[in-house]
Amino acid sequence: MPLAGWEELAADADRRRPLLPVAVAGGADVTVLEALRAALDRGWVCPRVAGPEADVRRLAGEHGVSLDGFTLVDAADAAAAAVAEVRAGRARLLMKGQVATPALMRAVLDAEAGLRRGRTVCQVVLMEIVPAGRRFLLADTGVRPRPSLAEKEDILRDAADVARRLGAGPVRVAVLSATESVSDALPDTRDAAELARLAAAGRFPGCVVQGPLSFDLAYAADAATRKGVGGEVVGAADVLLFPDLTAANLTVKAIMYTADCRFGGVLCGAACPVVFMSRADSTPTRLRSLSLALRLAESTGEPGASATGGFPSGR
Repeated sequence: MPLAGWEELAADADRRRPLLPVAVAGGADVTVLEALRAALDRGWVCPRVAGPEADVRRLAGEHGVSLDGFTLVDAADAAAAAVAEVRAGRARLLMKGQVATPALMRAVLDAEAGLRRGRTVCQVVLMEIVPAGRRFLLADTGVRPRPSLAEKEDILRDAADVARRLGAGPVRVAVLSATESVSDALPDTRDAAELARLAAAGRFPGCVVQGPLSFDLAYAADAATRKGVGGEVVGAADVLLFPDLTAANLTVKAIMYTADCRFGGVLCGAACPVVFMSRADSTPTRLRSLSLALRLAESTGEPGASATGGFPSGR
């Protein structure tokens, strides 16, 4: 089955109106406030916005965004304060607002006060190519510069879990590289082949993993025909697993800025779903990312949640 798209995710959130509390790290950005206002009005979330309160109120006033229903958490360190809201049980989601990624990641990964749970934290982006009606997940697109084989296993599991929450089954995973052949000149091709071998041995239940595959083979069936490459994943990947952050970042941004597409993303592997995209993103992108995080948080056994609901320390 194809992955659920953005319209379906929004309609699902509109129907359920879960009003989940979301802790927002940095609210001094009009697109953040607009997205939260829209999400609150639609019954999706109850915003708890951390950061300098005066800045949030000033910006909201300047742009005519009502803060009715918002809880403002006045704090100099927006990232740490937002993470503390989650740890205290006052929020079930975390959202990256107007804060730098390193600052948020420091707060999330703090061994004593963060949201670590012993897994690799990664960004998963849901991409929808509008003209083709094609949807796929991309990972890791924002955290790990050069993931090890063990980290790639974690990333694969979390991305596949997101795919299942979006309706895929079995989940078809393409482990990407610059070529479909294993080459000593490209060490990541060996990792790709090993992940495919592990999958065949049953390491990733419910997944069909193929790699190494080039992007065109993962995306387009006609490329597979021309190259004479077969397999269940070829031309039909639900998940594109990248070899490193450079390849992922360049690919994702190239699609974002040149294709007719819609996208949004979350962090997986933490103690709750984290709405996580660029500070340069638009209001619709932030709202879409919230709808994805809601689907994950409202599913049984949400990705990133510890079994006990607690927060392990010193890991």
